[in-house]
Amino acid sequence: MTTRSRGAGPGRTGTGDESRVREVAGATNAVVTWIDPPLPHAAEGPLAGVRVGLKDNIDTAGVRTSCGSGFFAERVPDADAVVVTRLAGAGAEMVAKLTMSEFAVGLTTQNSASGPCHNPWDLSRVPGGSSGGPAAAVAAGLVDLALGTDTGGSVRLPAAACGVTGLRPGVGTVPSGGTFPVCELVDTVGPLARSVPLVARAFAVLAGRPVREPVPARPRRIGLPESWFDGLDDGVAEVVAAAGRVFAEAGTELVPVQVGGVGAAQDVLYTIVYLELLELHRDRLAEPRRFQPDTLARIHLGEGLTEGHRDEALAIRAEYQQELDELFTDIDVLLTPTLPVDVPRAAGGDDVLTLTRRLGQFTAPWSLHAGPTLALPVGRHPVSGMPVGAQLTAAVGGEDLLLDAGAWFQERTSWHTAVPPCSVG
Repeated sequence: MTTRSRGAGPGRTGTGDESRVREVAGATNAVVTWIDPPLPHAAEGPLAGVRVGLKDNIDTAGVRTSCGSGFFAERVPDADAVVVTRLAGAGAEMVAKLTMSEFAVGLTTQNSASGPCHNPWDLSRVPGGSSGGPAAAVAAGLVDLALGTDTGGSVRLPAAACGVTGLRPGVGTVPSGGTFPVCELVDTVGPLARSVPLVARAFAVLAGRPVREPVPARPRRIGLPESWFDGLDDGVAEVVAAAGRVFAEAGTELVPVQVGGVGAAQDVLYTIVYLELLELHRDRLAEPRRFQPDTLARIHLGEGLTEGHRDEALAIRAEYQQELDELFTDIDVLLTPTLPVDVPRAAGGDDVLTLTRRLGQFTAPWSLHAGPTLALPVGRHPVSGMPVGAQLTAAVGGEDLLLDAGAWFQERTSWHTAVPPCSVG
């Protein structure tokens, strides 16, 4: 359900044939609002000419920001989010607000007041979530760069499902002012693009750092948490293992490691998140029918949790972070799957809790980590042909290391250049 701001039409986004843009935007439902003309921006800068789409929980002055919810259907912010101001100052052109799971709660982007978002590789499948619109819009060529938010995997899962590159920066690295939260303790804003160099430029701008082009560099030692591959979909396991071999055949040492605390990572993360989520939306629960059903079900998961549960979860998180800090003294990065299964069809049939735990099992652990994770497309599923993604995770402050490693991988592979069937070309 695409709407337009200020009389906008997609032909002004620079993507070429307006009829094809309309067709792709309509088929994917990735765009909630076209912004035409784009928000004010600098004439020059490291992102000059880059067309940007924003997840619809990132405030834009004078342009509706709905958070995918009927509660905010008429919400028009007075000011831009900090990240929007930074992008505009670097010359980026904000051209669209993008579909998301309601209040950024959900891993499939099917629970949105603007309607479900569809994967441009196969419109019957989900684009991941909650930043499904940003990933789908980048994959389909509707925008060059998108911003999403990531609490439990909401940048990384869509990047994997749609075959694009996405970065979850370290917690606190990118300012969150003007972005509607899920859980501020673990929330991050992260960029998505087809390839690492644009993600790297965007990250530098977002973090307020000098823009640095990635220097492709192979990690010396990559840790493989071998137990993570137990029970993994065979096709996903095959593709992620092949990605590891790209590094190994060039001389990187693949080191089997044990990552403690992973088994309880989802319990710990969801205790922290769902308790805060319940408090955030407690007043809105007086009107339960205004929520999307899946959103409401997830908010109710916070019931029965106490501050005691939260304190215990935070203590476990601190121990887990210390274990990771020690692990990163011996390895450069960790390589893990992103999605544990093939990209699900929209009519999957799993209940909310089952689906959340299944899809988020490999992203939740890194949401407890204070450092960054880079999601990369690494192949195609041998059965469905859908994209398969992997995650590279580094120590706190290791964004440049990840981006250099990702650039090295993409110099030697072409998965990030593939264009889906539903695309503007």
